[in-house]
Amino acid sequence: MNNQKLPININDLLSAKTVENERLEFKEGWNPESIIHTICAFANDFHNLGGGYIIIGISENQGQAVLPPIGIPLEKIDTIKKELLNLGNSAISPTYHPLTAVYEIENRHVLVIWAPGGGTRPYKAKTSLSKKLSDWDYYIRLHSSTVKAKGDYNKELLSLTATIPFDDRFCQNVPLEELSIDLMINFLKNIDSDLTADKKSFELSTLARQMNVAGGPNEMLFPKNIGLLFFNEQPAQFFPVTQIDVVFFPDGAGGERFEEKIFKGPIDQMLKNALNYIKNNYLKQIIIKHNDRAESSRYWNFPFSAIEEAVVNAIYHRSYEIREPVEIRIDQTELVVLSFPGPDHSIDLSSLRQGKAVSRRYRNRRIGEFLKELDLTEGRSTGIPKILRAMKINESPEPVFETDFDRSYFLIRLPINSFFLENNHRNYASITEIPLYADNKIQLEEDRGLTNNKRAQSEDKKAQSEDEKAQSDDKRAQSDDKRAQSDDKRAQSDLHIDEEIRRAFENKSLSELFLLIEQFNPISSNELVSKLGLTDKHGAFKRNLSFLLKKNIIQYQFPEKPTSRLQKYLVSEYGLMIGEKLKLF
Repeated sequence: MNNQKLPININDLLSAKTVENERLEFKEGWNPESIIHTICAFANDFHNLGGGYIIIGISENQGQAVLPPIGIPLEKIDTIKKELLNLGNSAISPTYHPLTAVYEIENRHVLVIWAPGGGTRPYKAKTSLSKKLSDWDYYIRLHSSTVKAKGDYNKELLSLTATIPFDDRFCQNVPLEELSIDLMINFLKNIDSDLTADKKSFELSTLARQMNVAGGPNEMLFPKNIGLLFFNEQPAQFFPVTQIDVVFFPDGAGGERFEEKIFKGPIDQMLKNALNYIKNNYLKQIIIKHNDRAESSRYWNFPFSAIEEAVVNAIYHRSYEIREPVEIRIDQTELVVLSFPGPDHSIDLSSLRQGKAVSRRYRNRRIGEFLKELDLTEGRSTGIPKILRAMKINESPEPVFETDFDRSYFLIRLPINSFFLENNHRNYASITEIPLYADNKIQLEEDRGLTNNKRAQSEDKKAQSEDEKAQSDDKRAQSDDKRAQSDDKRAQSDLHIDEEIRRAFENKSLSELFLLIEQFNPISSNELVSKLGLTDKHGAFKRNLSFLLKKNIIQYQFPEKPTSRLQKYLVSEYGLMIGEKLKLF
């Protein structure tokens, strides 16, 4: 085994940011019997999660890595690798060899063993490495533990024989050269993988093996379907109708007019392009000013985070053997995401609608793995709960989740926020709907009770003379506004965002917190915790809030009394400029 790197970000791996705890095991030292059982369990990949990782040289506390690491001497690592190679031949059946890599963490070396789901499951391992015992057993992962597959688990594992998820199968009628090494390197750079630092790995066959997107004998390497879906410019030539169709009906679904945009290409790029297109063309925001309080209220027609989760869910869980696109339909009342097929029969639909369903087995284990590395999904069955939460925060009607008895399709309906419906405009004096990225946002002024037409007519006559006088003032104000706008645009274009802030906003929880503060401006910490569905103010919430304050992206409403029980948070002018620069709103 060569001292190669793996297609992961080691820091994200240690923090379990992109890999579930169920797929991680930390070991202080080399314990071959325990480790070979866990490798066997990861190879069986009972839940189609994509195998897992064993990190040797780091202790754990309640499933979390304890740093700094204990470490392993380099000379001992070579011995471990040789023993691991022998055990792959003699202690696991069928033969199975994981990938390994050495990383330096805080000046100490650790060995990472990557055991992806195997292609010839079920695998069994020796129960003991003692020469006196020769028993074998099947092992699987349940939660964060490696256990023997007994009873129904054993039967279910045996039923999975040769049923490898479609995205992890070899595509034997396509040459390896159809994989784009440029796309592969860009992917590794996007996730900050140490693999990009190894120039020797940039040979296509070597890099494809290390990323586990190709396999087979050296003389006849075949790409895997996952490799062609992510690292070929036109995956649709191998998997027809791998595309996202965005269709807008300006007059409703029954109208004669519609706009259609089709997105193709590597599925991560296709996904990002479709989401950006929707964000730039169909998202709107309203700002409601109230008479009885200074704070304004802000709402989206459709919250972007809900759209993102719905579309990512469709790309993650659709079948690439079914020749149907992911379709996104938008009209004046709802946004619908349709994909094929539906959820597994093991998932109870009523639990799914409440955000409580947990998938026992994933359809596309490798797609999920790559989307997690790109921070496009979290997995762990969190997509539906996040959609429910985003709609609730935006005060939109509840989303609707639909499928049929045969689970042949899955449809997510996101109803438009009620403030955008015409029959809800009666309480406001004026409405102007404009796109999200227009120069101004919608402002709805509360009606001040001028419902009497006669009174309104008399007031109109009186106001007419005042309007004529105001017109000359408006012209002067407009020229001032134009100068101010040009200054603002110049300032925004000159704004430099340091890399620390840019990277911080790639964290979904931080950007979600920032957008929530911007939406309710101002808002208290208790209100933030409630709207985010959290139970306390600790952990990531506290870190993110402190970071935004430290960088002057948000500020206290009462800066002279930072610990006041009435304290609330506002987005600063600098924060608004950052939000615009990063196209967050």
